Amino acid sequence: MKSKGAVKFFAVALVLVSIFQLSFTWVTKQVERDAKAFANGNEAMERSYLDSVSRTPVYNFLGLKKFTYLQCKERELNLGLDLQGGMNVTLEVSLSDLLRGLSNNSTDAKFNEAVNTAREKMKGSTKDYVTLFAETYKEIAPEGRLSAIFSNPSNRDKVKISSTNEEVIAYIREESNQAIDRSFQILRARIDKFGVTQPNIQKLEGSGRILVELPGVDNPVRVRKLLQGSAKLEFFETFDNPEAFKHLSTANEVLKKANTINSVATADSTVKDTVSSALAGLTADASKAAAADTSKTDTSAAKAQQTFEEFAKDNPLFAYLRPYADDQGQLMKKGSSCGTALVKDTSKINAMLNNPAVKMALPGNIRFAWEYKGFGENEEGVILHALKAGRDGSASLTGDKVTDARRDVSQVNGQVEVSMNMNAEGAKIWKNLTRNNVGHCIAIVLDDVVYSSPNVQNEIPNGRSNITGSYTSEEAGDLANILKSGKLPAPTRIVEEAVVGPTLGAEAISSGMWSMIIATLVILAFMVIYYNNSGWVADAAVVLNVFFIIGVLASLGAALTLPGIAGIVLTIGMAVDANVLINERVKDELQNARSLKNAVTDGYQHAASSIIDGNLTTLLAGFVLYIFGTGPVQGFAITLIIGIITSMFTAVLLTRVITEWQLDKGHTVKYSRSFSEKAFQSFNYDFVKNRFKFYIFSGVIIAFGIFSMFTKGFTLGVDFKGGWSYIVQLDQNKGNDEIRKALEKPFGGAPEVKTVGGDNKYKITTTYLIEDQSENASDLVQAKLDEGFKGMNLKYEVLSSSKVGPTIANDIKQSSIIAAIIALLGIGLYVLVRFKKWQYALGATIALAHDVLMMMSFYSIFDGILPFTMEVDQNFIAAVLTIIGFSINDTVVVFDRIREYLGTHHHDTNKKGIINDALNKTLNRTIITSLTVFMVALVLFIFGGEVIKGFTFALLVGIFFGTYSSIGIATPIVIDFDKKNKE
Repeated sequence: MKSKGAVKFFAVALVLVSIFQLSFTWVTKQVERDAKAFANGNEAMERSYLDSVSRTPVYNFLGLKKFTYLQCKERELNLGLDLQGGMNVTLEVSLSDLLRGLSNNSTDAKFNEAVNTAREKMKGSTKDYVTLFAETYKEIAPEGRLSAIFSNPSNRDKVKISSTNEEVIAYIREESNQAIDRSFQILRARIDKFGVTQPNIQKLEGSGRILVELPGVDNPVRVRKLLQGSAKLEFFETFDNPEAFKHLSTANEVLKKANTINSVATADSTVKDTVSSALAGLTADASKAAAADTSKTDTSAAKAQQTFEEFAKDNPLFAYLRPYADDQGQLMKKGSSCGTALVKDTSKINAMLNNPAVKMALPGNIRFAWEYKGFGENEEGVILHALKAGRDGSASLTGDKVTDARRDVSQVNGQVEVSMNMNAEGAKIWKNLTRNNVGHCIAIVLDDVVYSSPNVQNEIPNGRSNITGSYTSEEAGDLANILKSGKLPAPTRIVEEAVVGPTLGAEAISSGMWSMIIATLVILAFMVIYYNNSGWVADAAVVLNVFFIIGVLASLGAALTLPGIAGIVLTIGMAVDANVLINERVKDELQNARSLKNAVTDGYQHAASSIIDGNLTTLLAGFVLYIFGTGPVQGFAITLIIGIITSMFTAVLLTRVITEWQLDKGHTVKYSRSFSEKAFQSFNYDFVKNRFKFYIFSGVIIAFGIFSMFTKGFTLGVDFKGGWSYIVQLDQNKGNDEIRKALEKPFGGAPEVKTVGGDNKYKITTTYLIEDQSENASDLVQAKLDEGFKGMNLKYEVLSSSKVGPTIANDIKQSSIIAAIIALLGIGLYVLVRFKKWQYALGATIALAHDVLMMMSFYSIFDGILPFTMEVDQNFIAAVLTIIGFSINDTVVVFDRIREYLGTHHHDTNKKGIINDALNKTLNRTIITSLTVFMVALVLFIFGGEVIKGFTFALLVGIFFGTYSSIGIATPIVIDFDKKNKE
């Protein structure tokens, strides 16, 4: 084998990279164990401990680079919400409200009809809202002019009376895209403040939606309010740093005299002394060193610690808040920045500044707010600003007066800046505000966080301002979006959510890990029992493959979900297919009296094309799953894609290097045992002659299935039909009908109730209030659930909940159908190119359609009969596409052997006999591969937990019929449509 060195290099590199990536997970778990031990069950203390070390180096990698706990946490292997609990939310920006705002709430009847109709059309269309509005308005008002509706003083630069409808639609589209960007920026800022570890927020391009994942969240009500609340944009006058520092010094003195809290009056001399000591103390090396690291135990550290504690006694506030001063300890004279602190200390400082005695001692118009962006290498520092509020605590100007803001380039110096326009009322206020604050700062505050605090250079009389600073292009764009956040009403509404409780997450981890361990052990044992010591080589490849998958997942920052574990387990089974194929080909070569070394070389060579073809087609199905799937389906797809790629490396290349190394050392590698050496060799069934029996068998099952589909139908999952779904655990066992009847009155209709495994767990699904877009809709549905169970005198715990709006459900259905069609067409096209005959592509495509119909038939026929949930949802579609990949893998291997036999026996006129010999010859590999994958899926079915039981049942059905169709359907189709084979 050539390039052995390259294979060894890549193998070692992958091992080292995987160890490095997974080491972060080990470090974070160590820190979190220390936090638990320190807190001794107190969750608040545990969070405080982790906050205190979040930006402290906890991992020194070989002395080359230090990583903080936060950096380690960002690099650790993520667990999906189904494994650790938390909340997954999809929000949709209300573009109908945006359009009404852009039109100044026009009363035009046809405009309002178009707005409402487009919103309804969204439920059954894949087009975006703006496109649907444009089409609808053209239908309702063919001669209507949108410029008459949207042209107003606030947008006169962009929409004129003479503007065409196309120009107005382009303006609306630009504004809608900016509204989504604004919502994204606001949500990201709010989530950062929420304090969730490893949050994920991303725009779902082209849909107007934003996905938010919050691991570990245990207060869904708070999250809903946080995500759906209106943005609060404000402009504040500010205190200059020296003046603000005097007030901070007063606060420091009050805190120092906490035992005599009523005596809060402070003499000027005392304040001056405090200012002097605070500046001197905070520029002293000893106190800075102590503040940076209080964990050292040597003599100098103890002395520094003592110095810090003494300083903190006299300066409780300034022990954590450093005055905004230069390196010489001189206060900065201008600007609203009045102090800096470590992020981990901000909660302590907030508590001090909100102390009732402190607030009483300070002027009523002073407010403090932190800057949104940190500083330092790890952004461990943050700046505090001093704001000047009105008597009632209000801002000088609110964001609703801003009509436009955009990123611009200065005509003077070419630097990036932000241009801002205000309406007439805002311009008037802004004129007075800037006149009174020339030479001072005005802070731009969103949701109580300072985003910018520019200095006023002169009075601005017309409401048009240019905000300059050291902005990057991206930062300027973000600030422009922030300034426009108060311009128009474009609220976000939750259209899909899923909440998984920690209890269910722990169960998922347990069941998922056990299924992976058991499946791996079953495969390892089978390979050694069946293939002798060559099975150990295959086992080494399987173990390394699992290690590589997890390492690559960690390096990509992808989350390991329960379906992801299913993907790993299935990949283990499919990876064995390559080893089985190689071992069977080597056995064939050995029967032809070849030497062991030559047999190994020829075996790998002949098996390579089939392995590559099969894995590439499965890889195609994986990419389709990833592109069109969401949430858990994408998690499954990622692990499947990674697993296929790594398994090709380990099975085809690495096992060959190991085998040839053993042979070079003089070791004997055996590929069978006495019972498996000639297994299936004497089997000679006439598949070609009996192909019509296969047609009849499949036809009868599919006919029954189609009849069941039209009469009985399917149980659609929530993500396909919309609705609320709860998995609850009751304190006592109740019948499904009894629960359904108790909940019928509160919900105004009977919900679906199904038993989920044991332990009194039930899945309850209802469409009650699913169209309600109000912020408290979830609370109302939960209240009805409470009402129903209270009527039964039952106590219950919600283990998980989910909501899918009708629009989302329709999108998921359409994307699933598209995914299945694209997978079938893509695989058919690949087979056509690979085998250069349309008959092969037709046979493969019909066989795949046959497999899908079989799975659907079994799902419809046995739904309600088998004792577990059989819902057609995204997981079912994932199973369908996986089986498409598995089935085509098997079909391609069979086709490869047929093509090989037809090539070597091209003078033989009995084409059907040659094909039949090829089918019988490949039967050993087909059965062994299918058996191993079937065993893996069976382990998943038994030990994988209730959440994926329906998914794994679909896999079991698909594996059986996928194997059957490769021989009984795909090949007969090729025979019957190829005239040459009929001869």
